Amino acid sequence: MYQLFIGNKNYSTWSMRPWILLKQLGIPFQEHLIQFDSFEPNSQFKTEILKLNSTGKVPTLMHDDLIIWDSLAICEYIAEQNPEKNVLPQDRKQRARARCISAEMHSSFQSLRNLCPMNVEADLSHIGKQLWADHEQLRNDVARIDQIWSERPSEEQFLCDEFSLADAFYAPVAMRFQCYKLPISASSQSYMHKILSLASVQEWIAEAKQEQMFVPFDEPYRNHREEYLRD
Repeated sequence: MYQLFIGNKNYSTWSMRPWILLKQLGIPFQEHLIQFDSFEPNSQFKTEILKLNSTGKVPTLMHDDLIIWDSLAICEYIAEQNPEKNVLPQDRKQRARARCISAEMHSSFQSLRNLCPMNVEADLSHIGKQLWADHEQLRNDVARIDQIWSERPSEEQFLCDEFSLADAFYAPVAMRFQCYKLPISASSQSYMHKILSLASVQEWIAEAKQEQMFVPFDEPYRNHREEYLRD
């Protein structure tokens, strides 16, 4: 069975991607949570994750004697191991699109990442409004994601027809857009609600809220956990 090592559900976007993929497609795995404390070399988190891989980061997938430590590589490996689950679309064009937009998410959108870290339990809409006004590159990042989402095959479908790796990769973006209330088109709002309604995403959200932890280095906008909690 797959062994998936992740960080806090409230904060860890990279952990969310393979977790959502496995959950949504019904692929069995065992979850191992390594809680964030700090990313300092001698922190408990770093001490534990460095036992698994030399990058000192999550997620990490263990399968038999194999260790995979990159989220995109993990999802590609899951696709290879489970061809019947259609992790990647069967259609050649949609499969190429899924790979392109997942790789783009993996390597791009630095302004969105840096300014709007994921915080599942918080309502940071007032922060998002100010960030939107102040940062052109953030607006550019959102515009590009809006374009990707709006180019899905139809309003009723996922990014590449059926649910795939690509949707798992953009699920944390939907969480960011909800948290910071960043403006997107009606088409993208429809897609965002579709993603947020998935059983796997709802389970992640519920468990993130149950953590009830406050990790200061992941909290640029709150001074304590109770500040700006979502109703």
